[in-house]
Amino acid sequence: MKLLDGKKVAAEIKEELKRKIVEEKEKTGKIPGLGIIQIGHNEAASVYVQSQIKGSKALGIQAFLYAFEDDVKEEVVLQKIEELNQTEKIDGIILQLPLPEQISRSHILQAIDVNKDVDGFKTENMGRLHLGEEGFNPCTPEGVITLLKKYDIEIAGKNVTIIGRSNIVGKPMLGLFVNHDATVTICNSLTKNLKEHTLKADIIVVAVGKEKFLTADMVQEGAIVVDVGINRTVTGKIVGDVEFEEVSKKTSYITPVPGGVGSMTVAMLFQNIWKAFIKNRRIVND
Repeated sequence: MKLLDGKKVAAEIKEELKRKIVEEKEKTGKIPGLGIIQIGHNEAASVYVQSQIKGSKALGIQAFLYAFEDDVKEEVVLQKIEELNQTEKIDGIILQLPLPEQISRSHILQAIDVNKDVDGFKTENMGRLHLGEEGFNPCTPEGVITLLKKYDIEIAGKNVTIIGRSNIVGKPMLGLFVNHDATVTICNSLTKNLKEHTLKADIIVVAVGKEKFLTADMVQEGAIVVDVGINRTVTGKIVGDVEFEEVSKKTSYITPVPGGVGSMTVAMLFQNIWKAFIKNRRIVND
């Protein structure tokens, strides 16, 4: 068994991005800009936002936080997004969850300029993904594919089973694997005989948000297991959706939690910001 070390790969990607950003600043004086929309005072969200700002700064990306009170009207937020769509120094816009009841996530996401949708959640970018066209892919699925490629894992022709069909992970993950010529099965809570689908899989991606959901009897020898889940145990330990100790004995590769997909998700966000910067500022990228 080998670990798919997302933390290590993510660090390498971020170091390369930092080098490119420094070079671009020296050549043109321009740096990428990220606009973060946060509504309300959710403590966990605030911690995450600050980590995004810190991570951006470390790479030379300028992050701008646009914070609103819980009772803000949706049209006020939409006005700000329209303003950011027209602001040259902002290359990417992300929406921090959770949102208060009066704010429609869909309305906000669809208002973001498609060329600044660095989370890749806008309908147009999702459509581009499934058609195999250029756009911004959601960061977690893109991180999974990038991690597999970094370890020279062949995807074409492989049987892939995805457990979980969310718009954030499962559905875009399906599209990316199809684009890489895999044979893909996507499962949900109503799937019958789930074990039957996982046992035939060369690659399993699990994203259901349930501790120890994938057990060793569901995995064939030599399979590759990608754990997207993040759960907190009663003792406060962070674990994934996979029963790691037993499943890892049967796998050829497996992602740890933490230190796997989560690290890659963050790296892909920064990579999307860089792509947006290059496109929006019409910079020739050598």
